[in-house]
Amino acid sequence: MKKIFVAGHKGMVGSAILRIISKNNKIIIVDKNKINLLNFNQTYNFFKKHKFDQVYICAARAGGILANYKFPADFIYENLQIQNNCIVSAFKTKVKRLLFLGSSCIYPKDALAPIKEKKLLTGKLEKTNEAYAIAKIAGIKMCESFNNQYNTDYRAVMPTNLYGPNDNYDIHNSHVLASLITKILFAKKKNKKIVRIWGNGKAKREFLHVDDLAKACLKVMSISKKKYRETCGNKNQFINVGYSKEISIKDLAILISNIANYKGKFEYDKTKPNGTMRKLIDSSKINSLNWQPKISLKSGIKLIINELVSNE
Repeated sequence: MKKIFVAGHKGMVGSAILRIISKNNKIIIVDKNKINLLNFNQTYNFFKKHKFDQVYICAARAGGILANYKFPADFIYENLQIQNNCIVSAFKTKVKRLLFLGSSCIYPKDALAPIKEKKLLTGKLEKTNEAYAIAKIAGIKMCESFNNQYNTDYRAVMPTNLYGPNDNYDIHNSHVLASLITKILFAKKKNKKIVRIWGNGKAKREFLHVDDLAKACLKVMSISKKKYRETCGNKNQFINVGYSKEISIKDLAILISNIANYKGKFEYDKTKPNGTMRKLIDSSKINSLNWQPKISLKSGIKLIINELVSNE
């Protein structure tokens, strides 16, 4: 029986991991009003008390373009603090295996798609989420540096855009898919004829259901240390996890409106940023570990809309 800590267990990724993690393990979760992961002493004492075998770092401050644009200081500070405190506490308390979650915004804005792991740090980042991206790059490199210097077993996965249960559906601070669902359902309920969308609708995104990501995380944590290193290579020790298909924001809005049976139209605010035009990632490394996504985008969106409508 392993003692496992899932940091950020109420978030989208953490809760998905909890749903599928083996019940034969002793799972430790704690609310942030009891342990503040921004505080090193609280974090370290918590790790020291429990002496975990494995740690999943799913806790993070995240949001869409608007949130990243408005609160860059909060995004870089809070994410650096959380991951630094967890990784250093894991090292000091001899945690055997750790998983860190990155984000697809770590890649250069002009990287050619599908983006391979080796493209990390080969160009300029997208300005709209630069602060968040730098924090996530630091987390990946911190795990890699501890592995290289101390021979630890710290792993990292880099998921594409996620959606699913426990996503943030705040219309101002959510990611694009959740934001579009919220806007379209609201417009349908209020009988509004127009939904306004940031950008020109031409940017393309890849979307992965969070339950598929959770299975990928467990797959990555289940393989041997040797197998993980062989899969990653010594440079850029992390693994992309994506859906391997992309869709334009315009087509995504149409897909959601069809599923939700919304009959209105869309207006695109071209004065607002598109973000990176393409972010499709290369998932060949995780595919080589016998993992493939199971939930299609259409069926995943149907599940979300059904859940949101039934909870009204």
